[in-house]
Amino acid sequence: MESDIQFMQKALLLARKAATLNEVPVGAILTLDGVLVSEGKNSPISSCDPSAHAEIIALRNGAAQLANYRMPGTTLYVTLEPCIMCMGAIIHARVRRLVFGAHDPKTGAAVSCYNIGQDNLLNHHIEISGGICEIESTALLKTFFRERRKKRLPS
Repeated sequence: MESDIQFMQKALLLARKAATLNEVPVGAILTLDGVLVSEGKNSPISSCDPSAHAEIIALRNGAAQLANYRMPGTTLYVTLEPCIMCMGAIIHARVRRLVFGAHDPKTGAAVSCYNIGQDNLLNHHIEISGGICEIESTALLKTFFRERRKKRLPS
C-alpha cells in the first residue's frame, strides 16, 4: 500500500533521529484511519528506561492522544520487527495492524522467533505485514552497529 510506505518513511526519519542520539535506530508511527496519531523513537539509553522502545513510546503517546488505553482500528508502523515486550503492549492496546520494516532473526516476536498476535494463543489477533521498506530499515541498523563497533576498536 502506498500509505504504508509513506508512514514507514516517517518512521525511518524518527529512527535516524534516534541514531543521532546514539540510540538503536528504531522509529514508530501510530495511525488511525490513515491519520497520524502519535510517534516514538528508541530512547532507553537517554531516558534510563529499558521499556522506552519506539513502539512503547508511540503507544503511550497514542493512548494519551486518544484518551484511551485501547486503540482498536489503529495501525502501528515500526522500522524493526517488535520484541516480546513490545508485542505484548501491542496486544494489550488492541492495535489492529502492525507494519514493520526489518525482520529481527534474534528477538523478533511478530514472525521471526515468535508469532505473538497470530498464533491464536491470545484473545487478540493482529494483522501483520513485514518487510515494508526493509532495505532502508536494515541498512540503517547495519550502519549504526558497524559504526558502533568501529568506535569500540582501539586506534
